[in-house]
Amino acid sequence: MAQNKTTKRKTRADRRAAEEAAARIAAEKAAKERRQQTIIGAIVVAIVVVLLVVAGVAIWNATRKSAEEQAQANMSVGDAYSAVERASPKPERADKKGGILISKDGYNKSVSDVPTVAVYMDFMCPGCGSVNRQLDPTLIKLTNAGQINLELHFLSFMDRYSTDEYSSRAANAALYIADHDDDPNHLLEFVKNLYAEDFQPSEGSDYQPVSDDKLKEQAVKAGVSQSVADAAFGRDYQDWLDAINVYTPKRSELLNTTGTYAGSFTAPTITINGTRWNLNDLSTAGVSITDGLFQSIGLDSSKAGTAGELPSIGASGKPISLTTGE
Repeated sequence: MAQNKTTKRKTRADRRAAEEAAARIAAEKAAKERRQQTIIGAIVVAIVVVLLVVAGVAIWNATRKSAEEQAQANMSVGDAYSAVERASPKPERADKKGGILISKDGYNKSVSDVPTVAVYMDFMCPGCGSVNRQLDPTLIKLTNAGQINLELHFLSFMDRYSTDEYSSRAANAALYIADHDDDPNHLLEFVKNLYAEDFQPSEGSDYQPVSDDKLKEQAVKAGVSQSVADAAFGRDYQDWLDAINVYTPKRSELLNTTGTYAGSFTAPTITINGTRWNLNDLSTAGVSITDGLFQSIGLDSSKAGTAGELPSIGASGKPISLTTGE
């Protein structure tokens, strides 16, 4: 009997020990789970905080951009021009309105008694590329023969259609080359290379990043020295370019006068002796852009490239209308 009592006591003790051990294990498990939940909770909170910070920065940037754009839209043409004047450094070979003049005699040496054809462009702009490929060979031929002065205006308002500010990088490079390479043909060839169908990138969702090295290759290919090409991508003139991007579209003489975009600035824009050349008249008149140019400046196409054969409108006449002939 005594042995039976001893066995029962031992069984109860073992059971209590097992229960206590099970309770201890359960308590430790619960504590561990609470610690894990605390850690997870802290991580979640941290992630939420980070997301809120990022969202706040994105909202702030969007608000800032919107405010900047609104301020620019409300800016008068005089204030916009003052901003261009304040910008530093400025391209040395650009005139007060941002144009780089090229003639048969070089940079900023206007030939007298001939028209000045100005082209406003953005290197991302598909229409600018199309016009360049069709018209530039003729413009260069006329320029080299002393039959026109050519004025180039580089803009970069289409940065938003690339992922790496392509327009600004290309425009800055063109401005730098103009300032640091004395041969205008190198700049003209660089512009041609950037607008080549197998090089000019697509805009928007189809855009593929273009490195500075790829742009440098086009500069060297155009005859620019490697040292100038290497230095052309520091975006030296970005402040000035930003100011020009605001000022140029406010110039009333450059705005569309007819069609869907009446009252707004679009690229490409071409002026002849300061008067906007209406590209829409080409289709109305049923002529190509090159034939339209010859008619508008008053030059027989067979005389293109012949020194001494000058366009009839001279240095101050308005372009001859393609639709009325006046």
